[in-house]
Amino acid sequence: MARRRKNRTHLKGAGSTAQEAEDGVPKSFIIKHGQVGSSLTQLVRDLRKVMEPNTASRLKERNRNKLKDYLTLAPALKVSHLIALTLTDVAPSLRIVRLPAGPTLSFRVERYSLMKDVMKSSRSARSMGMEYLTAPLLVLASFPPPSPTTPPHLPLLMKSFQSLFPPLSPKAMSLSGARRIVLIAYNADRGSVDFRHYVITVKPYGVSKRVRRVLEGASKKSSSTSTTGFLDLGNEKDVADFLLRRSKTGHDGDGGYESAASSTSSVAGDDGDAVDLADDYVGRNNRKGQKKAVKLDEIGPRMELRLIKITEGVPGKEGGVMYHEFGEFSAHLLFYRCILTQFISVKKTKQESAALKASHAAKEKLRKQRREEQERNVQRKKEAKNSLAPGEDSENGETGPESGLEDDGGDSGWDEDEEISDGDESGGDESDDSEDDASEERPPVKKVRIHGKR
Repeated sequence: MARRRKNRTHLKGAGSTAQEAEDGVPKSFIIKHGQVGSSLTQLVRDLRKVMEPNTASRLKERNRNKLKDYLTLAPALKVSHLIALTLTDVAPSLRIVRLPAGPTLSFRVERYSLMKDVMKSSRSARSMGMEYLTAPLLVLASFPPPSPTTPPHLPLLMKSFQSLFPPLSPKAMSLSGARRIVLIAYNADRGSVDFRHYVITVKPYGVSKRVRRVLEGASKKSSSTSTTGFLDLGNEKDVADFLLRRSKTGHDGDGGYESAASSTSSVAGDDGDAVDLADDYVGRNNRKGQKKAVKLDEIGPRMELRLIKITEGVPGKEGGVMYHEFGEFSAHLLFYRCILTQFISVKKTKQESAALKASHAAKEKLRKQRREEQERNVQRKKEAKNSLAPGEDSENGETGPESGLEDDGGDSGWDEDEEISDGDESGGDESDDSEDDASEERPPVKKVRIHGKR
């Protein structure tokens, strides 16, 4: 029987379009560097879940892996960002490296909470896992608008966080793909950045919690007993008993029933939270055109970051310091080739440029001197090792250019049959006197008793 031949059913050009869209998506490595402990290790796993699906979520680090290994491997895998967490004597440190040429942003992690901590503290927080199939939406809040009085490092900070996530395309994306939100808020009073992670949920608008449970169907707790997806009301005599009865934990004075005021207060959302769905959304009865209340449930992790330093280049190949919290010229050195901050038109003075070039030249000169010294030390050790190795005539005790030993006038070696005296022949009398004095100073030899067998 002839083998069936399959015809192509996919559209021509669809693969190239998907490949072009994938090339513009930033990808990241999130790693831990050094000994960090169990808490920071879990924070690394939580950050990988935040950055899914465009990160290496199953990346395994080893103790012998260096930061240089990831920087070398990243271009082959088209990785655009490297996020490294390490533990210092002061506090945990987080670095965001833009590959392949930088810049590198160094943060101090002032405070952080893991996913499990946030979900334990919140009753409504939940995560089923399907939210991580699409990239989150980025929201930047409380950052000052660009102006002459705005600190020049803030626009670069905003651009760096924007480059971590895929660009938003309202025409190409679907509404069901918006499942999560990453909130980056700048706190001007503390000078820090707050990192938050939320999941988006939509609920029926204008109904109480009991009615919403009837509309949404069976909850998670009752889904094991109910296979149809509908709420089980078999134990209720009347649907009004279910709709008007408060929960067991209710502490109002209405005799266990909802009043008009309490029913109004239990309505999900207000007019500000209600939106008309532009397309079908995930969940039951979330159809296009329906009015729903949008709610954000925090799922973690939660971090408070303080920007410490911004440098050109990548770790191991650092360039100039563009910003430093404790630096003298931190407000004037933040100009990253006008690539990321094109709207900033501030220039450094000639004195600042000359001082910066001089410091770079001094560092480069010191680096070359250290490298040359290391090479000389390595060469000297190799020569010493070769000189100790046995040559062709080394068995006879001869020294020469072939044996690898230098002739320093006979002091460097001697023959095996040659007699070696303890002192100089010219000073024989003096040596004899010294021997007599030494013999007088020596204590008497003790007699050794030998016990024989009787």
